[in-house]
Amino acid sequence: MLRFTALGLLLLALMLPTGFAAAVDPREFLGVDIWVKPLKFELAIATYVLTLAFFARFVPAEVRAKRWYRTYIGAVVAAAVLEMIWIGGAAALGTASHFNESVIGVVIYAVMGAGAVLLTSASTVYAVQIARNTKPGIGSALKEALVLGLALVLPLTLLSAGTMSSMDGHWIGGQPSDAGGMALMGWARDGGDLRVSHFFATHAVHFIPAFGLVSTTFFGAENRLPVRIFGLLFTAFVLYTFVQALKGQPFLAMVG
Repeated sequence: MLRFTALGLLLLALMLPTGFAAAVDPREFLGVDIWVKPLKFELAIATYVLTLAFFARFVPAEVRAKRWYRTYIGAVVAAAVLEMIWIGGAAALGTASHFNESVIGVVIYAVMGAGAVLLTSASTVYAVQIARNTKPGIGSALKEALVLGLALVLPLTLLSAGTMSSMDGHWIGGQPSDAGGMALMGWARDGGDLRVSHFFATHAVHFIPAFGLVSTTFFGAENRLPVRIFGLLFTAFVLYTFVQALKGQPFLAMVG
């Protein structure tokens, strides 16, 4: 819990110098400021690990005390740190951190992919351990929402990210540039963009537990059926955005 918290706070703090670099460095990559990607990844990974740090309280205390667990968490933190070093370093060098076709870039990209899987797998480990916790201190509906949200992250992310890694980029059918992308997110508006399904897949850990809180309020703390229905609908939505991108269709073409 402490290591995830420390990492998350460190990444949030790093957004200040990265933002300064974006303000003073005029270079662009793929039509946008070259420091936009490091900023996005700092925020995304910080949000993810801080969420895990919060959910760690529902992992049985005896599990958190085990050596394998501490070693595993250390490896996840190391993977996140190395990924951010490469993404930030690539920006400083003015080159691509993803889909880099140089010899070194291909090797590092493969290592990054393994690290990303390790990082994402933490959600699965948490899902299993929370599911096994017979005394989580919360109602069964919210527990179900936590387990579902955590468990869906890895398979849904592997689907979208794995597809992206087998291609030359995340664009399908549109211009290979982020210059005309949707405000804030940067998603393509003239073609398909696999980052859409990737975004929602990784945020299953937020959307489904958030619904669990709502469901507990309106349907009761022990009624798990609404959570399961929402989990199915959310999975269908992620798959829809995935297929939509593969067809070369923008997620929200008219949004600026």
